[in-house]
Amino acid sequence: MSNSTYAANGDNGDLGSTEGELNAWKHRAPYKIHDNAEDFKVRYEGSCHCGKIKYQLSREKPLDSKYCHCTTCQKIHGAPFQWAAIFHKDDINFTHGHHDLGWYESSEKTCVHKLPCKVSCAYCRTPIMDEGRNMILLFPTLIDFKTPEERKNFDISCHMFYTRRILDINDGKPKWTGINDSSDLMADSPADAVNELKRKRQDEEQEKSKKDQE
Repeated sequence: MSNSTYAANGDNGDLGSTEGELNAWKHRAPYKIHDNAEDFKVRYEGSCHCGKIKYQLSREKPLDSKYCHCTTCQKIHGAPFQWAAIFHKDDINFTHGHHDLGWYESSEKTCVHKLPCKVSCAYCRTPIMDEGRNMILLFPTLIDFKTPEERKNFDISCHMFYTRRILDINDGKPKWTGINDSSDLMADSPADAVNELKRKRQDEEQEKSKKDQE
């Protein structure tokens, strides 16, 4: 890696080094370099606005893709909602800019790399991803889609926190009041999604009742 010309990570004081306790994250997914091309088939490439951060993706389709309308996403992205795609941490390969990443942990409002945290370019401030303990949430608007079919692979499955929306989106997708599968579906969600949720929760209630009687 080349050295950065500035202390990108605030409290981390990262100057491009790969050594030491504060730089241990560079040797773990999602930041470790995939040196063996045979083990990492590049399907997509993405970058921040200024180009200091560049990455590759090996998975053809995300594990899931959603629009989140919560107020935190609205504030941090400066947009009506966040478009997020879920990937495994090993699905990404950063090719440029490890030393140009910045962190933000929202509960303590700190810029130390502490999970879960938000990751951005420390130069142009483009949001790169949300890093969780097991998964990452990538933002597909950073990806250079070559064909309409590639873009379609990232079509969303649902909306989250839709009660906090700034604008209505009549796309026929399920619309959850909070986190999907853990909240309630709103009235304008597809009927089959509503019925499936009812069946699922009835099964859960029956299973719980059965365990209570044992």
